[in-house]
Amino acid sequence: MSLDQTKTVVEDYLRYLHLLVCPRCGSRPVAANGGLECQSCRVAFAVDNGIPLMFAPTDPGMFKRDVTAMVRAFYEETPFPNYEDTDNVGSLIEKARRGRFAHLLDQQLPFGIRVLECGCGTGQLSNFLGIAHRTVFGTDICLNSLRLANNFKQSNQLQNVHFVQMNLFRPVFPEASFDVVISNGVLHSTSDTYKAFSTIARLVKPGGYLIIGLYHTYGRLLTDFRRLAFRVTGNRLQFLDPRLKGLGAARRAAWFADQYKHPHELKYTIGEILRWLEPNRLRFVKSIPKTRIGSRFAADEKLFEYERPGRSLERGLIEMAMTFTGHQEGGFFTVISQRQ
Repeated sequence: MSLDQTKTVVEDYLRYLHLLVCPRCGSRPVAANGGLECQSCRVAFAVDNGIPLMFAPTDPGMFKRDVTAMVRAFYEETPFPNYEDTDNVGSLIEKARRGRFAHLLDQQLPFGIRVLECGCGTGQLSNFLGIAHRTVFGTDICLNSLRLANNFKQSNQLQNVHFVQMNLFRPVFPEASFDVVISNGVLHSTSDTYKAFSTIARLVKPGGYLIIGLYHTYGRLLTDFRRLAFRVTGNRLQFLDPRLKGLGAARRAAWFADQYKHPHELKYTIGEILRWLEPNRLRFVKSIPKTRIGSRFAADEKLFEYERPGRSLERGLIEMAMTFTGHQEGGFFTVISQRQ
């Protein structure tokens, strides 16, 4: 790396320093001694190759069982979803197009907005959305994952993407800071899913959108069966998971560990999440899968156009059917809502 590139890396976080707050007291940090320091409580935060290390532990007694350290250690050892050696901007775009949802996000999110991904892992989505003219922040508790994300960003000169180490229960951004907040496959692995949901919802601007992805109670059943089969057979029978085919070694190992070896995961229904919206000043916009009989997710779906959710019985029938269909994406579902 040249001297000019090194200077850019070091100074990158100074461009958005005005957006940060101390996760402990909420005051503004300042640049000091090659890192950051809170002006009020004087806590210092190091910076690792351009990544502010602003993780603050949750207060003792906040949860009946705090799993943060356990989950953090798991992902430090097995970063997810990881990169292949040949990955670049072109391959990232191609993978997003195949995944459809990320491709639609990129098509429909306006330029010039500010996006936050909570629990970005190795940063594929953050880096992808930052290729276009948007300011994107990716946060995670795992420094090893963030280093992989940041290395990809620097190698591909993605100037609009920034990574910060953060505990989502102790945000380093003020309330109402982002046009869109995304958290895919993260909240169900925290100590309190609802409290995590409420915390990141406050970071959305009025009129902005919150997008969350969670494991589904019924859609996860086949994955649970495969997990049992792998445990009993010593991780043999991997042909039972079609997603493992065609992945390179790094991503194959990451997917297998995340799906079948994770130390903590909870599961929910779409109906449960609908009850979380109103107390957090959110309005339902859309779910994937949809919850009205005969309504399907289209290739040109308008993600941010309001669509009435199915009634309780209708929704229940569709969600039970996820026992047989939801496992195709690891038993995953998505809810998009708008901040009122």
